[in-house]
Amino acid sequence: MRAQKLHELQSQLHSQGITFAYCGCITEHTLTGIGTALKHKLESEDVDTRTTRSIFAVFVEQMQNIIRYSARQTSSGSQSSADRSRTHCRYGILTIGQVGEDFVIHSGNLIEASDVPLMRARLTDLQGKSPQELKIAYKTQLRHGHELDCGAGVGFMEIARRTSRPIEFEFEEVDDEYSFFAIKATI
Repeated sequence: MRAQKLHELQSQLHSQGITFAYCGCITEHTLTGIGTALKHKLESEDVDTRTTRSIFAVFVEQMQNIIRYSARQTSSGSQSSADRSRTHCRYGILTIGQVGEDFVIHSGNLIEASDVPLMRARLTDLQGKSPQELKIAYKTQLRHGHELDCGAGVGFMEIARRTSRPIEFEFEEVDDEYSFFAIKATI
């Protein structure tokens, strides 16, 4: 990529209020590293503690959604004595920005098309719940302890509970097998 194209991308992100963007392979190690950098950035900007906790919680839930459910992945066969399992690298994108006083976190990843109807129904249901209803649903989900196969369970409830507006989401059909899932949380 040439310097001009990269500069244009950076300018475009900046003009949209995006202060942080990551696109690529996401693992638990990536989550930890980016999370540390995010905490330092929020502290340096003197963001209040409650807002910082909400931003960080939503960031973690969105990254974990990519790690657990992204349909685009690679695996390495390297096995160390500490970890005998295959290491999976899931692909996705996450941005954090500020629009006025609001912080906005977007994420997206490829999902199996067959998961779209259930995810759409669950997320639409969460959009319509009041803060009190979200709290009750969250506690009920934790007590029952099962997560849906495609996600859209307790993690999205946590995101919905932390936002100042209903979560927004969209699915874009890629082909018969896959769709691209995007979610937006405003804090």
